[in-house]
Amino acid sequence: MKQLTSLKELNVPLFNVTFEPSCRNNWHTHSGGQILIAIGGKGLYQERGKKAQLMMPGDIIEIAPNLEHWHGAAPHDWFSHLAITCNPQNNQNIWMEPVSNEDYQQAFNSTNK
Repeated sequence: MKQLTSLKELNVPLFNVTFEPSCRNNWHTHSGGQILIAIGGKGLYQERGKKAQLMMPGDIIEIAPNLEHWHGAAPHDWFSHLAITCNPQNNQNIWMEPVSNEDYQQAFNSTNK
């Protein structure tokens, strides 16, 4: 993960995040929300209780505050996205349990590749 913005007065923290194949983060929330913009490879995004979405370059995901979700790379692809921290003055991440290998594979299979 590499922070791309440095001027705090802009109030728009922006990061470039890259995942190796099959890598994903844990379930988590952002109290102020988040925006993801896919820029390379093939990735997955899933909200708790919903079907996973395949992410391809140019796809944009808007994540509402406090929405439980995870994101990462597809099994055989590297994946990069830009992550924009919304409402940074009070946005906190809450990290939860890992996404199991079984749940990850089921999520990928549900996207019909």
